[in-house]
Amino acid sequence: MNTESLNRFLYGSKLTAYTIMRRSTYVLTLLAIGLLVYAHGVVESPFQLQLLFYAIDAILVTFVLIYILRILYAFERVKFLRRTWFEGSLMSIIFLNEFSTYILDYPLIYNVFEGIGIPLSVEFYRVLVSLYMLVLLIVELLETQVHLKAIQLKPSITFLLSFISLILIGTGLFMLPKMSNAPDGIRFLDALFMATSASCVTGLAVVDPGTYFTFAGQVVLLLLIQMGGLGILTFATFFASLMRQGVGIKQHVAMHELLESESLFSTKNLMRKLIFLTLTIEAIGAVAVFLTWGAEAQFTNLGSKIFFSVFHAVSAFCNAGFSLYPEGLYTQPIRFSYIMHLVIALLIIFGGLGFPTILDVLSPNNMRARMEMPWKNWKMSSRITIYTTAFLLALGTVGFFLLEYFNTLSSLGFAEALIASFFQSVTTRTAGFNTVDISALTVPTLLLFIFLMFIGASPGSTGGGIKTTTFTVILFAVATTIRNKRNMEIGHRTIPHSVAYKAFSVFTFAAIINLTFIFILSISDAQFDIIKLAFEQVSAFATVGLSTGITAGLSDVGKCVIILSMYLGRVGTLTLALALSTRAYSTAYKYPETQLAVG
Repeated sequence: MNTESLNRFLYGSKLTAYTIMRRSTYVLTLLAIGLLVYAHGVVESPFQLQLLFYAIDAILVTFVLIYILRILYAFERVKFLRRTWFEGSLMSIIFLNEFSTYILDYPLIYNVFEGIGIPLSVEFYRVLVSLYMLVLLIVELLETQVHLKAIQLKPSITFLLSFISLILIGTGLFMLPKMSNAPDGIRFLDALFMATSASCVTGLAVVDPGTYFTFAGQVVLLLLIQMGGLGILTFATFFASLMRQGVGIKQHVAMHELLESESLFSTKNLMRKLIFLTLTIEAIGAVAVFLTWGAEAQFTNLGSKIFFSVFHAVSAFCNAGFSLYPEGLYTQPIRFSYIMHLVIALLIIFGGLGFPTILDVLSPNNMRARMEMPWKNWKMSSRITIYTTAFLLALGTVGFFLLEYFNTLSSLGFAEALIASFFQSVTTRTAGFNTVDISALTVPTLLLFIFLMFIGASPGSTGGGIKTTTFTVILFAVATTIRNKRNMEIGHRTIPHSVAYKAFSVFTFAAIINLTFIFILSISDAQFDIIKLAFEQVSAFATVGLSTGITAGLSDVGKCVIILSMYLGRVGTLTLALALSTRAYSTAYKYPETQLAVG
């Protein structure tokens, strides 16, 4: 039977076959995820675990069969294979592993990875395949719902709800018996706190992730960090492009710059490019961290060393600040691993610059274009981001060095103190790692940190704060007012007044929320100094994760305040305000002007 005859034979049953395959994929994906959660979070019996894994492997084989049927019904099969090359590669790995395991009695993945000291390789493989199928399921459901116009929520509300969903899923996973080493498990509020901190890439912790969580719990923590770090991409970019509408101001800036920086790209191509960029930087960072562990850092095996490297690289690029060491990078084995500290700092800087700036400055096409046309400059947003970041890094480095030279830096040499100062300047902006004892810092240093944390990272990045561009626009707006100029100008460009209004709105919302929450903390946790409470609050709101050591000692009310602060800081106060506001019917009018005494 030739290709044409086969296509004619299959044509009549194509719609029915696709319906059956789609529904089967829905059911089997949800079943596989449920079985995985049950196996890794609840079941202790080896016999029951083996039965569950048999069932999961059977589901994976069914995925392979469904993929083969999709190839047959594609008709243009070569184009289909090219379009789904990643999924095809994944299905090929599944087929080879299942065939070698159950037919040849040689567990391929297990033997390959166990031979180089990476335990739980089969579990990782099952989890990754199931998560990939879950992503395909979610995307297909969303496309179907949007096509049918069944979802009428504003994209900004969808953006907010997506983070709430991620937090609640993480909370439920952390509360499973096998996720923690505690005999009675973790409390709901503490699980909610850790899930929020990870999803909002903050880094504040009420338990020590390295000792309190089991390996499965640490993997869940890592996945939440990655999903939270990619939130701007997966939620804002995807929903905004798919629904052909805008989102909040913070995400709209990122979308505008991303779409402007390239030619006509579809949503999926844009997402793939950005996710590929993220995973590439994280992979390079993980290799660099792996190669720079100090001799004092001891690991049980090669797999443990790889996991530690990947965890800290992802945590650094996503500006999360979580570490598997009890005192972060200040822990004794790696306290003086300065080369690794610099690698972590570089990852933090890349994550904090924002994807629009990285694509504009470092994409091969743009770099090639600037080599051919040296007069072609970076975009205005990229220049503001890079110059403001450099200024704040220098300010933080010099300020920390001068303020702490006779305090926390007193036992270090000049070069070591300089590296430590630079690292703290980098991480204070939104990352949350520490190579000095934060609880021993002087009050002026804490005030400097609060200032840097409040500003935070750049638009379109994995960091928080009011953003570097907001800070710059406010400074230029103030200068314009003082100089009595009509228009605000930056780099021979006129900035619209609407941008200044947005910048002042972001600043005002952030200031009001922080002052309100500090006031509440001063009542609920009066046993702590007000400066420590202010530091904790701003650290949470700016999704930084630095702490003077009071996080675990906060009252339940205090923890709830910090949880809400982390969430608001991640999704953006102005995004929240716009999502909850009602749109004005008309603005085509103007009342008579009047004068007010200001200042």
